[in-house]
Amino acid sequence: QLLLEESGGGSAPIGGSPTLSCTASGYRSPSFSIGWFRQAPGQNREGIVVRDSDGSTTYADPVKGRFTISMDNVKNTAYLQMNNLEPGDSAMYYCAAGRNVSPLAGLNAPGNMEYWGKGILVTISS
Repeated sequence: QLLLEESGGGSAPIGGSPTLSCTASGYRSPSFSIGWFRQAPGQNREGIVVRDSDGSTTYADPVKGRFTISMDNVKNTAYLQMNNLEPGDSAMYYCAAGRNVSPLAGLNAPGNMEYWGKGILVTISS
């Protein structure tokens, strides 16, 4: 069982640059892909970015050039650096992991990811 826990959410201003963290514990596999997803009220969960075990990464168009995923394998932690926040970025943010999931497959079909954190709320303030 892989456990994922997000941290770093809260309120951030338009144009702000918060960083979310996702710490993994329990069973881990070198073939895991890691991704960030978000869900706004009344909306479907959408993929933001997925990175596979080789480092190949795919970003969704709304965040491309503004958000960056990174990994610290020593700390078993993935990060989502969010820059130039927009009002539409307000949502619950989730990290997820899946074995042998290609970045595009994970991004387009969140159901491909096996393990999910509980999510953390990010609210954009004007």
